[in-house]
Amino acid sequence: MSGTSADGIDVALVQIRPKGNGLKLELIGHEAFPFTPVLRKVILSAMDAKSTSTADLARLNWRLGQAYVEALRATVKRHPVNLQLIGCHGQTIYHQGATAMYAGRTVACTWQIGEPALLAAELGVPIVSNFRPADMVAGGQGAPLVPLLDYVQFADNKRARVLQNIGGIGNLTLIPPASGINKLIAFDTGPGNMVIDALMQQLFQKSYDRSGKIASRGHVIESVLSATLKHPFFRAKPPKSAGREEFGAAFAERLLQLCQEFGGSNEDAITTATALTADSITRAFKEFVQPRLKSNIPVDYIVSGGGAKNKTLMAMLQQRLEPLGCNLLESSDAGIPVDAKEAMAFALLAYYTWHRRPANVPSATGAKRPAILGQITHA
Repeated sequence: MSGTSADGIDVALVQIRPKGNGLKLELIGHEAFPFTPVLRKVILSAMDAKSTSTADLARLNWRLGQAYVEALRATVKRHPVNLQLIGCHGQTIYHQGATAMYAGRTVACTWQIGEPALLAAELGVPIVSNFRPADMVAGGQGAPLVPLLDYVQFADNKRARVLQNIGGIGNLTLIPPASGINKLIAFDTGPGNMVIDALMQQLFQKSYDRSGKIASRGHVIESVLSATLKHPFFRAKPPKSAGREEFGAAFAERLLQLCQEFGGSNEDAITTATALTADSITRAFKEFVQPRLKSNIPVDYIVSGGGAKNKTLMAMLQQRLEPLGCNLLESSDAGIPVDAKEAMAFALLAYYTWHRRPANVPSATGAKRPAILGQITHA
């Protein structure tokens, strides 16, 4: 998995076995591989680019394939296993979940790159890739796709579970107690680390705010926070998905400009961006999740992704969510490391594709029907 933060590749080795009427997943090992600065720069420049060349996109597709091969080889060297199948999400360079007019017709589209033929040839294992389009042609937004793993691993008969991933974009899955998978609600909540990371690079020449240390030194500029929360995405009802198209460089630049107009410091800009993530997550829970739950039902709010390592962000979430009756946890508290969850999800999705089983959750993506996701490239 390499997500919208474009900071690197997460690899999870997962053993999947049938168990009763369901499946048992065992995480054998997981590793993280940061992109080199030059490769990350190229990836970021290709995302939602106003201008790029066809040649550069083609080269990046193959260069990412090489990076995935290297990451997988290194992982298997550290955790020797007999690889049987690989699920590779690829790097999203453009995602437009809702239809818009283009060349005389309305279209929705998504594009994840990273040449799967390279992986199949180099590793001698079938590759499942290109997961999102099948959901989109079934009328969905192609996202989120992680709810299948959320349900398989976290469904509970007595407690409601909210699984919040904070990568570049934030997304959540609600699993009501004692419910079937068709009762799930899942959607993107807004920016996760994306705006914070963009401002950290511009203001502090660092790729991210390690442990939220910079954010802990600043103050929230409330007027800027209120202004940015007026973005139409936050008011839109699920299903909905987002990416750099909504919260990329232009959005981060506008937030910084507003902070500077109000006399804020560089640290204040990072703190305000962090509060934006926390507030948008809280708003999503209050407006779209809490009304669907019966009163007095205990709620475990389980966070994964890089944002779970940001202590300032987690403190903000705790301050906002606990008064709403949520017990804030990390996925590692439930046995899945925060860095491994999304990679595990695509291992499970690949398993479903191989066995010709639908793996989208229509109540999450808005699809009109279940769909078998992904394409298989044979070794």
